[in-house]
Amino acid sequence: MEQITPEVVAAHNLTTEEFDRIKSLLGREPGFVELGIFSVMWSEHCSYKSSRIHLKRLPTTGERIVVPPGENAGVVDVGDDWCVAFKIESHNHPSFIEPFQGAATGVGGILRDVFTMGARPIASMNSLRFGSLDHPQHGRRNRSLLAGVVGGIAHYGNAFGVATVGGEVAFDDAYSLNPLVNAFALGILKRNQIFFGKATGVGNPILYVGAKTGRDGIHGATMASAEFDEEALEKRPTVQVGDPFLEKLLLEACLEAMRSGAVAGIQDMGAAGLTSSSCEMASRAGTGVEIDLTLVPQREAGMTAYEMMLSESQERMVIVAHSGREREVIDIFRKWDLDAVVIGRVREGHNMRVLHNGETVADIPVAALTDEAPLYERPMRRPSLKSQVSNLKFEDQRTKDQRPKTKDQDHNASLLKLLASPNLASKQFVYRQYDHMVRTNTAVLPGADAAVVRIKETRRALAMTLDGNGRYCAANPREGAKLIVAEAARNVVCVGARPLAITNCLNFASPERPEVMWSFSEVIDGMAEACRVFNTPVVSGNVSFYNETEGRGILPTPVIGMIGLMEDVRLVVQPGFKQAHDLIALLGITADDLSISEYAAVIDGVSTAEMIANGAVPQIDLQVERAVQNACLAAAEASLLRSAHDCSDGGLAVALAECCFSSLNRPGLGANVSLTGALPVTTTLFSESPSRIIISFAASARADVENIAQRENCSLTMIGEAGGDVLQIKVADVTAVSANVAELESAWRSSLPKKLETEVMAAGRE
Repeated sequence: MEQITPEVVAAHNLTTEEFDRIKSLLGREPGFVELGIFSVMWSEHCSYKSSRIHLKRLPTTGERIVVPPGENAGVVDVGDDWCVAFKIESHNHPSFIEPFQGAATGVGGILRDVFTMGARPIASMNSLRFGSLDHPQHGRRNRSLLAGVVGGIAHYGNAFGVATVGGEVAFDDAYSLNPLVNAFALGILKRNQIFFGKATGVGNPILYVGAKTGRDGIHGATMASAEFDEEALEKRPTVQVGDPFLEKLLLEACLEAMRSGAVAGIQDMGAAGLTSSSCEMASRAGTGVEIDLTLVPQREAGMTAYEMMLSESQERMVIVAHSGREREVIDIFRKWDLDAVVIGRVREGHNMRVLHNGETVADIPVAALTDEAPLYERPMRRPSLKSQVSNLKFEDQRTKDQRPKTKDQDHNASLLKLLASPNLASKQFVYRQYDHMVRTNTAVLPGADAAVVRIKETRRALAMTLDGNGRYCAANPREGAKLIVAEAARNVVCVGARPLAITNCLNFASPERPEVMWSFSEVIDGMAEACRVFNTPVVSGNVSFYNETEGRGILPTPVIGMIGLMEDVRLVVQPGFKQAHDLIALLGITADDLSISEYAAVIDGVSTAEMIANGAVPQIDLQVERAVQNACLAAAEASLLRSAHDCSDGGLAVALAECCFSSLNRPGLGANVSLTGALPVTTTLFSESPSRIIISFAASARADVENIAQRENCSLTMIGEAGGDVLQIKVADVTAVSANVAELESAWRSSLPKKLETEVMAAGRE
C-alpha cells in the first residue's frame, strides 16, 4: 500500500489545504487510488476551479441554442430539424512535449466530443501559435514544432476522414517555448438524435467500448494544469498516442449503437480517462456508479487500479445502455472489431465505487469530485507596464539602431515585405497537407475569410472561422476580446453567412498570478459584451491555464470559433476580384491604428513588448461594426456582390493585394485604387482599423449597394476598379503603390515553404 506523505500529495499537484478538504469530504484519509482520482478531477484542466466564477458571466442562451455549455459539445439549431454540434479545445502542453502525437490526439479528442453528442463530424479547423521561425535562439525548435504539429493534425484528420477546412497560424516570440494548439470540430445531426453524457437509470449497465487501456497519458490532465520547466520534455509518457483508423471504427460503431435505441448515455474518455467520464456522467444524472476494473480491457500486463483510472489512452468511450439491451451494444461493437465489455452498473445513491480484484479501492461521493471541487476567486491586479514587458522573455533582442529605418519608406517594398512575413504570408504550405474535400461537403476551400460546408439534403451551408490576437489582449484585454469576436463575426459575414454562436478556447498563463486573472476577467467581460451585440451566445469552450515556461507566460490569447448560417449555398461570397471593370468599395472607415500592427512589427521592427508598452489597440464601436456587417450581409443575400474580404492584419494595402491573387477557380486580377483622407500615406495603407470590408460588384449594382449601405447607416466609399495585372494604389492623387500582381503573389506564396521545407521533410522521414 502506497504511503500518502506530504511529498506524495504535492506530487499530485494538490495543496495542503486541498488535501485537508478531501479528508473532510470523505470523513477519513483517502486511499492512494482515491488520491489519484481527486488529483485529476480537482486539476485546473478538469475542474475549472479558477475560471468557473468568471465564465458564468458569458451569454449562453438564445432562440437557436439547443444544448448550452456543460455537455461534451454545444448544439445549435440550423433549421428543418438539423442541428450542429461544435467545440474547440486546447492540446498545448502535449504538443510542446511531443508535437506530432500531441496535435494528433488533440484532433482525436475534439472529434470524439462532437460524435459523443450523436453528430457525424464533417469539418475540423485548428488555431496554431508558435514562436518566431527566425528567432536566433529558438527558431529551429519553433520550425520543428510547427512541422510536427501540422504533420500530426494531417495524419489524424486525413486518416479519420474529416475535412480540415480552415483555421489560423500565427507567430510571436511570446510562444517560443509554449506553442498553442487549439483544435475545433463540427458535426451535424437531427434534433431528435442528440445524446447526453448521463448515467441515467439505476441498474443500467455501464459499458467500456473502444481501444484497450494502456499506461499512456497517465496524469495528462495534471500535466496540463502545470507550467513547464527544464524537465518538461521528460514528460513524454503523459502524452497519449492516437490511432485515427480505430477512431473511425469507433465513430461508426457509436453512431450505429445510438441509432439502435439501446444507448441511454454516452461519454468520451478524454482528460482523466475513466475517472472523469464515469463521475461526470453520474453527476449530470444525480446517480451513483459502480465499476469493476478487473473487467477493463487492458493492453499491458499488471496494470494497477490507479493506472487504469488515470490512463488517458485514446479512442475509448463509456456507454450506459438500457437494461437488458447490453448484448445489442456489444454485438454492434464486435462487428466493428472493437472491445465492448460491461464493467459496472448505475447504482442508487451518489457515490462512485471502484472495485479491483474483489477489493474496493475507491468509494467517493460524486459531488466531492465535481460540485465540491475547489472554487477559487483568485486575486486580480492590473499588470504594471514593467511586469508586462519583463514577462516577454523571448523577444528579439536587436537594439533600435539595428532595426529597419522607415524614413522615406518605399511602400512597394513595405507591401512586399509584409506579404512575405510569417503572419501574413499564405498558409497554403500548411493546409495543403490537410484533406479538405473528404465527404465533398466543402463549398469554400481554406484560405478564405471563413470556411463553408454544405448541409447535404438542404440548400443551407455553414460558415466557420477561428480568430485570435494575443497582442491586442495583452495591451487591453477587454477591448482586445471585443475586437476578436467582431473579426470572427466579420469573417463569417464576408462569405455571406449570418453569425449564430461561438465556442472559445481561452489560453492564459498561471491563474496564480493576479495579473493573469485580471486579464482573464477582462477578456470574459469584453467577449460577453460583443457576443450580446452580435447575438452570438457561447455554447462550448475550454480554458487552458498554466501556459508558461520557467515563469514566463504567453500573451493572453482567447481564440474565438464562430459559426454562421447561409440559407442558400449558391449565394456564397468569396474574396478575390472576379471580373475586370467591377467596382471596388470600402465598407467602414480607416482610422490611425498603426501602433499594434503588422506594419509596426515587420517594417518598423517594434517588438511585442514595445507595442504593448507604447501602443493602443484599435478602438471599436460595436454598433458601427454591426452596421458594416449588416450592410455586407444584405448585399450578399441580394446577390449583389462579386467578392468581399475582411480588412484587418496588414491594413488596406495587404487586403487589396490579397483580393488580386489567383485562386483555384480564377486567375489573378489587378486593381486601380484611389484613397483619400487626412491620414498620412503609411497610415492610410497599413492601419489595422476594425469594422472594414472590401467589396466588389458589377457597375450595374452600384445604386443598390449604395442604397443598402445608406439603409444600414454604414459608411461606403467607392475606391476603385478591378482590372489589369498591376495593383496601383493612389493616396491623395499620389501613387503610393504600383506593383505587379504576380510579383506580390509570388512573395506571398513562397515565404513559408522556404522557411519550413527542411523541417517538414525531416518530420516526414521520422
